[in-house]
Amino acid sequence: MTLNQNAFDLVGPWAERAGEIGGACHDRGGARVLDCGVKQPGGVEAGLLMARAALGGLGDVAVVPAAAAGSAFAGLWVDCPWPAVAVSSGSPVAACLAAQYAGWKVSTPGYFAMASGPIRSAIGREAIFDTIGLRERARVAVGLLETSKLPPDEVCAKLAADAGVDPVHVVLLVARTASIAGSLQVVARSLETALHKLHEEHFDLSRIVAGRGLAPLPPVPDDDLVAIGRTNDAILYGGHVVLEVTGDDASLAEIGPRSVSRASASYGEPFLALFARAGHDFYALDPALFAPAVVEFVNLDTGRRHRFGGLAPEIVERSFTTPADAQAGRLDS
Repeated sequence: MTLNQNAFDLVGPWAERAGEIGGACHDRGGARVLDCGVKQPGGVEAGLLMARAALGGLGDVAVVPAAAAGSAFAGLWVDCPWPAVAVSSGSPVAACLAAQYAGWKVSTPGYFAMASGPIRSAIGREAIFDTIGLRERARVAVGLLETSKLPPDEVCAKLAADAGVDPVHVVLLVARTASIAGSLQVVARSLETALHKLHEEHFDLSRIVAGRGLAPLPPVPDDDLVAIGRTNDAILYGGHVVLEVTGDDASLAEIGPRSVSRASASYGEPFLALFARAGHDFYALDPALFAPAVVEFVNLDTGRRHRFGGLAPEIVERSFTTPADAQAGRLDS
């Protein structure tokens, strides 16, 4: 079973029952486009479907009470008022870096989307695959598009061609960030964010056996840019990731402080304020910022546990509770 086949088997049946999860299915360029939160309302179930598909069927995602007994927030965040998105995987490198990571932009005149999901492994053009491998020749393909518009026919046909798959065997799940499903599937990237940061720090990813993450699910505003700010803050200041690893403890102690968002000189302000200061240019932001607030390594060989970083609930609360129009006004000022 491949990442794309896993996701296709998961998503396929819902294409015919999209209305049950607040979505709708369209034929675009021969591919099936599942609207989970663009023109359709979507909802939590649509978001969970997107997040599980993004992991190529190699992980689980759930919305849980953040304050529940046994929560990863226990002892770190007292009485978190928002539900949390929990994600786990026993094959995290494949699930997160070969599939879930939003690795490239789909951009044509009049259309823009951030693309993720296992279709990335079928296309395989991103440099990260030179390191992790995991490219696959797929007979089917599943992708996610984070965008405010449904993709036109030519975009769908081009994605199918790039993946080497007949369009009739392609499913694209689409939602804007300012939707329940869109926000949920982004917040479900807490584990992926940790792995990508470790990859950037040249950590030996083969040491990672399993992982789980938790981050608060923000209220969904009407504005996509505000939603992007809140979903980023959920992970940067509220994300807690636990990784089961092998090997020595000294290397964990060395890389740990660099694996969390606190390592960035930009740490300490809501994402939208930092984004505005960077001239609304993602690439002008400090890359060190893009990491969970807390990362724990559980060394399966030595039994030792190493925790780094810390949650910043006051920043999360400021981000989640500031009215959307006020946040948008700050950006325009």
